[in-house]
Amino acid sequence: MKKRILFPVVFAVVFNACTDETIIYEDPNESLVLEINESILSNSVNYDESGVLDIYQDDALKASSKSNGVDADQYPLTLVANISAPSYANATDLAATHIDMNGDYLYVSYNTAGDVYAGGVDVIDISNVLQPRLTSRLYYINADINSLQYDNGYIYVVGGVDSEQSVTATSNSFIGKIPVNSGRLDISGGISYGFQEGLSANDLVINQNGLFVSSGRNGYLTQYDKNSLELIREVPYDDLRYIIEMENNLAVLDASYGVHYLDSNLEPNGGFPISNGDFREADKRTISYFDNKISVAEGSNGAGIYNIQTGAFEGYLPILINPQDASQEEVVTNSVTFNDDVFLMANGGAGLAISENGDDLNQVGIIELSGSINHVASKGDFIFAASGRAGLQIIKMNRPTESLTEACSASQRYPGGNNLNVAQGQDLDYNGSYYFRDLSISGELLLCGSWSVRNELNVTENGLFEVQGTLYNGRNSRRRNIVVGDNATMRIEGTLIIYGDLILQDNAKLEFLGETNRVYVFGDVSIADSAEVSGNFDDYFNRF
Repeated sequence: MKKRILFPVVFAVVFNACTDETIIYEDPNESLVLEINESILSNSVNYDESGVLDIYQDDALKASSKSNGVDADQYPLTLVANISAPSYANATDLAATHIDMNGDYLYVSYNTAGDVYAGGVDVIDISNVLQPRLTSRLYYINADINSLQYDNGYIYVVGGVDSEQSVTATSNSFIGKIPVNSGRLDISGGISYGFQEGLSANDLVINQNGLFVSSGRNGYLTQYDKNSLELIREVPYDDLRYIIEMENNLAVLDASYGVHYLDSNLEPNGGFPISNGDFREADKRTISYFDNKISVAEGSNGAGIYNIQTGAFEGYLPILINPQDASQEEVVTNSVTFNDDVFLMANGGAGLAISENGDDLNQVGIIELSGSINHVASKGDFIFAASGRAGLQIIKMNRPTESLTEACSASQRYPGGNNLNVAQGQDLDYNGSYYFRDLSISGELLLCGSWSVRNELNVTENGLFEVQGTLYNGRNSRRRNIVVGDNATMRIEGTLIIYGDLILQDNAKLEFLGETNRVYVFGDVSIADSAEVSGNFDDYFNRF
């Protein structure tokens, strides 16, 4: 089956760069559809599974984690929301391919596996961490969008077309430049396009030296002027899959060789071969680095770990589970990423694995997510998981901030244990971040940092519970309540998120300290006549 894409032309401009020639087209939108139905946009954001996430460990991993000092409960992860993948006529199998985060916005690209060319671009406002909004969605009727990056008011997208069937495409691989303003894509003035040789443009990097695009099998690494899309230079490669920036230079994954390091002129200045990598044709494989380690997604092998200076192979981080309901070809590491102290592996049908990134990479477990995890990106306090037809999952890691830790400097680091019962007469104070299964306070407890509670949280009669930071409780599909008992006090300085009800019993007190508190109660608020609520807070769902 032939893939077909039509880019009707408003005008064409020819630039001469060295001995090469590049043609820039502008598209007047006939091959695009901009979603303007606000109901479709808002209903694409799903909260059904939002809330506290488990991390799965089998017996062998639990034993290994214990010997390595790894505690899965130190990761109080929460699922913020799920964004449904775009779907339109003849394109019902779109899957997320790449994720870019810039400021308060998230940008996501989509393509379609197999013979059909179809894609999309999403813009998601994440300025309010618990209420992401899909602000703009663009359907590409006859083009795959394989990667994208935001830069200075534009989204740059790369993908694939069928040049034999296209009216204007000179090659299968294209780069597009789309204006975006305040989270809204603007295609009214057309979209600029350029083309280069190769099976399909699959990744891009923008830095101070320009715009760099890889184009897969029998393709090129091409440098463009990001403003004009004028071609500056190009270098042929057998099978490029991914590009990352390394201190204004580049590292590229060449499936026919391994990893090449390149300077700003695209001249090689190092790298290393990969002899046994599982790089199936056209499959996405990514690379990531941190400190002295560089990791490569190597399919059925898991994640290959190499010394970034010498290229010496240090070992594989294997795929942790092999689900019975997933075919063997679905159990592969497609994508890897470092984010400071964590390392993440998108393992297809085997889920999303998280590891601690210290002197060694120690596996923690599998994050409780639905769908086949095809791509993972992580920045700041967020993890973004592209999970095939299940769409995009937005996860918050809930790391404590330095300011919160310093504010509670008199407290001690929480020593562990996910069932905490503070008895009457006890006075405890801890800092850090942790995942509790059960929390009951009859005495006094101060928590400083980021915390999550899977089951119900009870402050019993005359108890005192203080939180400086962030507290999550329950999950939307498994709602649990916070109960503040008779004559008990709960004091918050920060953010309180309850996937369930908040119940204040006789003479209970809920106090908010400071001016910037936020409260999200997904269930109901029940306040006894004699109970009190005081202080300043933003009630996001108007439950009080």
